[in-house]
Amino acid sequence: MAVINNILQTNLNGLILKNPIMTASGTYGYADEYDDFINVENLGAIVTKAISLKPREGNKHTRIAETEAGMINSIGLENVGIEKFLKEKLPVLKEKNIDFIMNIAGSTQEEYTELAKICNENKIKAIELNVSCPNVKTGCIEFGVDEKALYNLVSEVRKNYKGYLIVKLTPNVTSIENIGIAAEKAGANAISAINTIKGMSIKLNYINGRFNKAVVQGGYSGIGIKPAALSAVSKLSKVVSIPIIGIGGIEKLNDILEFFAAGAQAIQIGTANFTHPDIAEKLIFELEEYILQNGFKDLNELKRELRI
Repeated sequence: MAVINNILQTNLNGLILKNPIMTASGTYGYADEYDDFINVENLGAIVTKAISLKPREGNKHTRIAETEAGMINSIGLENVGIEKFLKEKLPVLKEKNIDFIMNIAGSTQEEYTELAKICNENKIKAIELNVSCPNVKTGCIEFGVDEKALYNLVSEVRKNYKGYLIVKLTPNVTSIENIGIAAEKAGANAISAINTIKGMSIKLNYINGRFNKAVVQGGYSGIGIKPAALSAVSKLSKVVSIPIIGIGGIEKLNDILEFFAAGAQAIQIGTANFTHPDIAEKLIFELEEYILQNGFKDLNELKRELRI
């Protein structure tokens, strides 16, 4: 099954996607890991697992905890590193014609800049700057919570990378609007929002007169954060002119429509991929069917009618 008539085609101010549905970084691997479940070529794009200059082992403590309305993760950006990605993962993406956006993460501005140079040299057409992961000791969220630091970082990346630049924002700030404005002024082509919310999971088991306690602190994601994500997208849409990619708790078609209503031009699906690995492709077909059955000309007309 394939999407028809280009009615879902999405233009993010120069980045053309076959549809607006992407998979979020850290939830879909690097390339074709979900081939057994879907035709990955049907996706608007996959956003790769965050790539750093050197391979990272990630955090050594407990990394994942399920919650009533999502999950807590503290992976710590485990990844293969840029060299292995270019050697082993990029050829697969090209061979299978998978549209992708490369998520990059660093501990220092110099690391981000070097990654940007490498992406530019290898003609990576779009990157997503991870300045919002809360699960590492240095880098990422350190830049994403400070307007000046973010502006300086994005400006340096922009000088060294000529492709399409997305900045992924954290909700763990006083004013996400000011952070978004700084990203746009520094040269971002688009914003993705939101990354995970800081959270904690505590599991208590009382056994033989003592409590067995399991604690995981990290990033909270899943359906429970959707109201916060919608609010962030709506706030950003009022202060920036660049496209916004909505992320946070998307599990069904109506969730996508709500993000469009709030001001998103595209969306990323994250936590739902773990429980329903075919969810992204399924929602692409549902969105197409919704447009056709309700008499909209195309996705753009639907977005205009939905906008609040």
